[in-house]
Amino acid sequence: MAMEDQHQELKDPEMEEAEMQLLRSKATELLLREEWNDAVYTYSQFITICRNQTPTTNHHLLKLQKSLCLALCNRAEARSKLRNFEEALNDCEEALKIESTHFKTLICKGKILLNLNRYSSALECFKTALVDPQVSGNSDDLNGYVEKCKKLEHLSKTGAFDLSDWILNGFRVKSPDLAEFIGPVQIRRSGISGRGLFATKNVDSGTLLLVTKAIAIERGILPENSDENAQLVMWKNFVDKVTDSVTKSTKTKNLISLLSCGEVEEDLEVPEMSVFKPETEDQISPNEMSNILSVLDINSLVEDAASAIVLGKNSDYYGVGLWVLPSFINHSCIPNARRLHIGDHIIVHASRDIKTGEEITFAYFDPLSSSKDRKRMSETWGFNCKCKRCRFEEEISNKEEMKEIEMGMNGGSEMGAAIYKLEEGMRRRMVRGKEKGYLRASFWGAYHEVFSSEKAMKKWGRRIQGMEMVVDSVVDAVGSDERMVKMMVERYKRSNNNGGVLEMERILKLGRGVYGKVMKKQALRSLLELGSHEYGY
Repeated sequence: MAMEDQHQELKDPEMEEAEMQLLRSKATELLLREEWNDAVYTYSQFITICRNQTPTTNHHLLKLQKSLCLALCNRAEARSKLRNFEEALNDCEEALKIESTHFKTLICKGKILLNLNRYSSALECFKTALVDPQVSGNSDDLNGYVEKCKKLEHLSKTGAFDLSDWILNGFRVKSPDLAEFIGPVQIRRSGISGRGLFATKNVDSGTLLLVTKAIAIERGILPENSDENAQLVMWKNFVDKVTDSVTKSTKTKNLISLLSCGEVEEDLEVPEMSVFKPETEDQISPNEMSNILSVLDINSLVEDAASAIVLGKNSDYYGVGLWVLPSFINHSCIPNARRLHIGDHIIVHASRDIKTGEEITFAYFDPLSSSKDRKRMSETWGFNCKCKRCRFEEEISNKEEMKEIEMGMNGGSEMGAAIYKLEEGMRRRMVRGKEKGYLRASFWGAYHEVFSSEKAMKKWGRRIQGMEMVVDSVVDAVGSDERMVKMMVERYKRSNNNGGVLEMERILKLGRGVYGKVMKKQALRSLLELGSHEYGY
């Protein structure tokens, strides 16, 4: 009996070794076949057995530690492919406790940190890996990661983004790497609704305010007459993606918990801007997750919006996503910000000059529409806009003169005559400053029709304000808009470029309000469909 027990004791370690070898081979094969979930499961089994073994010698201990380190690293790689970055990072930390300079783990950790937009921490990993003797065959790739981290870290600090090459190549090349960036903004209590984003210094039109990547986004092609089911399928997929992100990341969950879900916003905290920076350790106190559907219903943004332009390959798709910091931007019919959608990133910039302490606002619906249309749209959105423009237009909407102008336009009267009446009415009533811009924006369709017609301009051109003055006043009131830029460009082309440098500079300034200061003049001219050879641009 004693002989059998001794034989069993000798046999069990051998059996465990054989089982570990089998699991290791299976896990490696699954990793190579990119079957990530199964790879994680199998590596987890292997890691459990490894940790439960009692080493009999120093050699055995070192062997177990080496196996455990590699298994943790490989499981981290599989988890990162599943975008489970939090647990993947934990695996890397465990592996590096065993061997602090383990080459493969340092590379894996660096890539994970890069995905989490933690550029300086990722850079340290890649720099440490560079001194390893194994680097010789991987030096080019590794140096590439080092340079990428340096570039993204620089962009995250300076906001010096340049999309020029991508634009000039017709978006055919890979879209540029974008870093998380927070400019001169902070969250405060808002007079519009709950909490809002505010400028912390004076900024001029086109100035970059923030760049951030979506928590999740869903895109698809929706035909014009698509049924409700197609939209519901997209929405369900989007909700599933957000839920998956929340499940995999505590920080994501806590950031989303800061958002409104329709409750009384005065009771919600005003977060510090530091909590939105990727390099910052999670400073948010764990909150009970609100109803995710309510959060998304209120805070999700669509790419096909009045204040948005999609650049690149996604411009043909309908997209809906969740970007946490832009979710704090309230609506106004006198907006001062617009956004570019590039890949999964949003670039928010000033669409007109903004003063220190002024709230950053988007137009949730067309700001170049009439007071009645905007009121109807705000009701559809579930709120009643009380911005300065809406209050002013509500005051004068019952004036007989305004009623006559609106009736004339709706009844098919000549637009030049209606615009002439509007301009004369503003002169008699001594309407000044931005209030002129408000009314001109509300009747923009009529102005556009007149300014775009040679016949109308011959008849009314000397009796109404010039295009430049009207455009300037509208931009001062509601920010730059691509329709105004297009009209100015068309006139410039009709004049055979006789407008000269001053008119070109006026157009480019409007263009920067639409697209932001994230490209050189030549690239902006390309977007505006202008030639690039005149005047040295």
